[in-house]
Amino acid sequence: MQILVVSDVVLEFLYNPLIRERFPGVDLVLGCGDLPYYYLEYILTALDVPLFYVRGNHANIVEYSAAGEKTHPYGAVDLHRQSVYHEGLLIAGIEGSLRYNQGPFQYSQGEMWGNVLGLVPQLMFNRLRYGRFLDILITHASPWGIHDQPDRPHQGIKAFNWLLETFKPRFHFHGHIHVYQSYAKTETLFVQTRVVNAYGYRELEINSK
Repeated sequence: MQILVVSDVVLEFLYNPLIRERFPGVDLVLGCGDLPYYYLEYILTALDVPLFYVRGNHANIVEYSAAGEKTHPYGAVDLHRQSVYHEGLLIAGIEGSLRYNQGPFQYSQGEMWGNVLGLVPQLMFNRLRYGRFLDILITHASPWGIHDQPDRPHQGIKAFNWLLETFKPRFHFHGHIHVYQSYAKTETLFVQTRVVNAYGYRELEINSK
């Protein structure tokens, strides 16, 4: 399955009528946060494929546009604390970042543990029904010590490390950590999971089961 992962920054070549010519084989879009609703709606409409997303720490509860007020991107599926089975892939998500002010999609490390533990019953059900827990985890923040930064807003989430160690998804896509230098590390193998910083966009092929 060809997957397009987007995060954090609006890219002109994606928000463009030529998107279908540039990404003709995409089967699924994943959003890792801090993208406006209109942008996600445009991508899913232009490519005419399903889109699953989580919100980032800069997301607005209500987005105002010429089309009126929006509380979510129409047609997309919010994966926060949810697991879905989509065409052979088990996908789950957690929104937000570590709390540093009073933003709506920010959490303490303890609250992030609550978000992660809230997924556990669904992941256990996946194992019973499909023989495995999870294929893809999407989050906004990164795991603790992987691609993160020392300042509080960009510190990683400790509970994510436990989730990866315990349930061993094949991929973990995150955003939040902006990439400005070509030498910045954006992929790390952690236990059995390929952790990928999807800042901007990533396109890759993932075999479904």
